[in-house]
Amino acid sequence: MRLRTRDLPVFPVSSEAPAPRVRTAGSLRLGNHPANAPRLGIVTLGCDKNTVDSEHMTAALVSAGAQVVEDVETADVVVVNTCGFIEAAKEESIDTILEACALKEQGQVKAVAAVGCLVQRYQTELAREVPEVDLFLGIAEMGQLVAELRGRRLLPDDFVPTMERPLRILSSASRHSTFLKISEGCDHTCAFCAIPHMRGLHRSAPLADLVAEARALGEAGVRELNLVSQDTTWYGRDLRRRDRSAPLLPDLLSALLDGTDVEWFRLFYMYPSGITRELAELISRERRLLPYLDMPLQHGSDRMLKRMRRPERQATIRERVGWLRDRIDDLALRTTVIVGFPGETEDDFTVMLELLDELRFDRVGAFPYSVEEGTVAAEMPDQVPDDLKAERLERLEDHQRGLSHEANLALVGRRLPVLVDSAAPAGGEHLGKAVGRTWGQGPEVDGQTFLAGATSAEPGDIVIAEIVEAGEHDLEGVVASACA
Repeated sequence: MRLRTRDLPVFPVSSEAPAPRVRTAGSLRLGNHPANAPRLGIVTLGCDKNTVDSEHMTAALVSAGAQVVEDVETADVVVVNTCGFIEAAKEESIDTILEACALKEQGQVKAVAAVGCLVQRYQTELAREVPEVDLFLGIAEMGQLVAELRGRRLLPDDFVPTMERPLRILSSASRHSTFLKISEGCDHTCAFCAIPHMRGLHRSAPLADLVAEARALGEAGVRELNLVSQDTTWYGRDLRRRDRSAPLLPDLLSALLDGTDVEWFRLFYMYPSGITRELAELISRERRLLPYLDMPLQHGSDRMLKRMRRPERQATIRERVGWLRDRIDDLALRTTVIVGFPGETEDDFTVMLELLDELRFDRVGAFPYSVEEGTVAAEMPDQVPDDLKAERLERLEDHQRGLSHEANLALVGRRLPVLVDSAAPAGGEHLGKAVGRTWGQGPEVDGQTFLAGATSAEPGDIVIAEIVEAGEHDLEGVVASACA
């Protein structure tokens, strides 16, 4: 019997759970790998935090004697780093596991390992229903991957690299822009979210380790580091329980600025209640801290925020947005909201639209609520019908398009730095134009800037461009100065 997605409960959609992404590593060797080194293929599904985990795994595997290959059909071992936050992600994870098992049954690969979020939550069920998988490791066990593969004689016991082991090996998709995961887990008890069940309570990474990782990434060519966690503002609070002098987020940012040459730092998943005036002051005076904040609200009605067990209310949200905009020039604000949470009335939905209209976020990600087994919200009465969720989602997106377009139109005529993500394509609608992002466009979640006059630009270049046209999501620009 094969495991099917309907056998697993539906996970909620939130700002911490973007649409699933698939990434594979390029072919990599380190030092004195022989030609017959075991070949491992890593497939990464889901969020940016999974990408970081896979890049750490890649470094550990290459340092242990493996050759990581991009084409999983040529691999001896396939490692699937799973995602389980939303229905589409679960389907993608299970389908990918089954595809890897099919390659094993055909004799093309020797072993299949499944790791990560879906495994953390459903390891017993997965092991029972997909016995073809050789190894299951949840999030808490992923550090054992090398030892487990060695124990199965899938990695050499005596390999000694001839160079120092890297902390991370970047995926082929993120050579100049990547993510720095500063903590794991979450202390919040949001009614819709199962993240604490899968990733545990909040645990901050040591400041010195993060600076060392960021420095190495900068030396490898990274020009933009996007700081991520479940709640980035919470950094260091767990450490403060044991040591009152432990660093908090502003201390980490200052250390990253002092200890690295990375040009752009961007902050994601910033709960409004955790944003301090000290942080705003730091962003306002440090050019390398981009004037961009991702602030997940999840709703705009106080009644719904209370039912969701969110830490903020309208008064706090208004206060934070007010003094952030007063203090930080050219601040771009992004948020995410959930429509159709249990008990949401038409009045609640209208209140949310009114708040979004008042605060005028540059970008809003909106998602329909879905039930998550084991959460408080799953047992709530007054579940909203799916057709009403879809209708409200469409209304909200239509409403926000106009606001985002107005924000983009305000940029026309300005000269802005743009980080080039890809060189000019060979054809299509944007023939001859490179693709990049301004400080107000976060990777993979916001729009892009299409650049004319950038035929010599390479990914990772930063150019100054005059914005000449604005759409609802994307910008059009003309390069005004040479690459920085």
